[in-house]
Amino acid sequence: MEVLNTIKRVVLSILGVAFFIFALFMTILLLNRNNYNVTVFGDTSLIIIDSEISSDKYLEGDLLLVKKVRLDKINVGDEIFAYSVDEKQVPHVNVGVVGEVYLEEKAIAYENGSGFSSEYIIGKTSKIFHKYGTALSIFQSKWGFLFLILVPCFLIFIYELYALIIEIKYGEE
Repeated sequence: MEVLNTIKRVVLSILGVAFFIFALFMTILLLNRNNYNVTVFGDTSLIIIDSEISSDKYLEGDLLLVKKVRLDKINVGDEIFAYSVDEKQVPHVNVGVVGEVYLEEKAIAYENGSGFSSEYIIGKTSKIFHKYGTALSIFQSKWGFLFLILVPCFLIFIYELYALIIEIKYGEE
């Protein structure tokens, strides 16, 4: 019976540590979001490809690491990601092939004619992770964070409170 209790404690400890690391990682990702709802670490942005971002190169659900580039390092023909804000002040991520670079105005224009100031330029793709974007978008959503992080934490808290009350009331067996 003692061996089973030891195994139970080891398994629960491993699960607890794994959950804590997962919760901490997700919280860090959410705290590093910028004004455009994109997670940014230094000069690298985590872009999740959804149906809104159209490109033949990327599939819906891909996670891209997009590295910031200086304007003078952007060439005509490069594929560049940029932010835009619509008339309802909703941020969007755009991808396109650079048609013109305007160094004096600190701006670029896509081949389709869309122009972006250098402050809205995200950068170039440095790495692609297929299918990880879907999972990350679920984890980072309001409901995903609620049901994957907050509800389990609340249940763990209630269980620990219950165990404490039982321990105080009945003592150790």
